[in-house]
Amino acid sequence: MCGRYVIFTGDEFEEMQRIVAEVEKKYGLGSVSTGEIFPTNSAPVFVAQEGQVGAELMTWGFPKYQGSGVIINARAETAAEKRTFSASLRSRRCVIPTTGFFEWRQGENAGQKEKFLFRLPDVSMVYLAGLYIEGRGPEKGRYVILTTGANSSMQPYHHRMPLVLHKDSLREWVFDSGFAMEYLQKMPPELAAQKAEI
Repeated sequence: MCGRYVIFTGDEFEEMQRIVAEVEKKYGLGSVSTGEIFPTNSAPVFVAQEGQVGAELMTWGFPKYQGSGVIINARAETAAEKRTFSASLRSRRCVIPTTGFFEWRQGENAGQKEKFLFRLPDVSMVYLAGLYIEGRGPEKGRYVILTTGANSSMQPYHHRMPLVLHKDSLREWVFDSGFAMEYLQKMPPELAAQKAEI
């Protein structure tokens, strides 16, 4: 499960600053949500653009068929079999750049939940594997984040986690279907958890 992530744009996050600036150049200043990103926010994603990987602005969440709410995650293990995701998995894969994502776990007191920020150790950026659908008319495209079984760094907090991509794999994820299908089965890298303010 991945229900919130974060886009920090402070001086220590130069790469994310560049991504946000690239998207705002296309869509206008203030078009990108920063800080804590919630479902239905508009945020940068990397997609195929004329043989390159480029940043676009999209909305987090596929619309549900019943018309209420959105689908924000897709299970890596079953995405190829699900009608909602299979076409996107074949030809509309994207990368969600972030500076970390959140997960919650039960606190020491009953009814209390603790919030944790997960990041890669000693790296300012985290890249999440995703799928997208194209928008109609003026509507931007929409994306979901792929999740997989938790590795040992995530298991104390949740049984699921985002499918984290290595930075040198972004182009292959977007363009190479064979690579992508194999990557769905990979265990993500170990992450570092830091307690966050609710």
